[in-house]
Amino acid sequence: MKNNIVKQNIRTKYILALSVFVFTALNLTMVHLKVAKKMILAERFYGEPGAWIEIFLIALYGAIVVYYMHNPSNVAKWRKYTWGLFSVVFFSQLILGISGFHTFLMTAGKLHLPVPAMIIGGPIFRYEIGFMTILFLSTIILSGPAWCSHLCYFGALDNLLAKGKPEKGKIKHKTALKVTTMVLVVFGALIMRLSGTSYTAAAIVGGGFGIVGILVIIFVSRKKGKMVNCTSYCPVGTLINYIRFINPFRMYIDESSCTLCNVCTSHCKYDALNPEDIINKNPGINCTLCGDCITSCHAGSIKYKLFKFSPETSRNIWLFITVSLHAVFMALARL
Repeated sequence: MKNNIVKQNIRTKYILALSVFVFTALNLTMVHLKVAKKMILAERFYGEPGAWIEIFLIALYGAIVVYYMHNPSNVAKWRKYTWGLFSVVFFSQLILGISGFHTFLMTAGKLHLPVPAMIIGGPIFRYEIGFMTILFLSTIILSGPAWCSHLCYFGALDNLLAKGKPEKGKIKHKTALKVTTMVLVVFGALIMRLSGTSYTAAAIVGGGFGIVGILVIIFVSRKKGKMVNCTSYCPVGTLINYIRFINPFRMYIDESSCTLCNVCTSHCKYDALNPEDIINKNPGINCTLCGDCITSCHAGSIKYKLFKFSPETSRNIWLFITVSLHAVFMALARL
């Protein structure tokens, strides 16, 4: 019986890996063939052969990631590595681009501010939806709140510095902070647009907002062991908290097996597993479905849910979608 389970797990991992490889390769191929602009970076340097080599390597990368993340005990470690790599790739291309190597910029010289809040504020100020906004919205539709645990270039830093055992209890005034920053970004961008504020002045304001976020990460998240920037300051995280329910994926706590031991509370950096959340048998609204908490539950009570599928199948589908998106964004997410 045990051998059959092991064989089934191995078979599932290979199927997942192959599925992510094919899905990632097909999506990048469509972008390469259908979009006039050279979206695949290697094509800008090595022409058509470079594009196909990069597509293959990115698809292979996605397959390797999902193969290892299939094991819940590997999720936290691999998520830290892959999320960190994503941010390094993103900011390395940004630094090279603003240093004069415009080939590394998606916009070929027309730079947009790399602050997550500008995904919301930018379209309001410019009256146009940019490429990053489209990518952002697509993740919510396809993978719920995965942006906040796998794809945000600022979030990786928050995750890295919020190490150690999380401070007990909810983050104080979390809801008030979330709403305040959201209102400031939305109405601030609208007021600047209507008042004719220059792009330079708006960029300075947006940059200042981003600097404050970095200070929150360095001085508050690191102290509390929780991702305070992502859960209480970033308006993108707040927006995701409330519109993620358009996506069918959920995470729940099985009432029949949960022993209320509260061990899982020390494994959630998103402040989504406080004692009251466990009593209610649902992670808090900040939950990003990251899965770091699953192996902390000795009763196996924390599970994924998608329609009528089993928890295991639901998780596998979520992994397939999320890791595929991560791999595709690795190739395309540039400013």
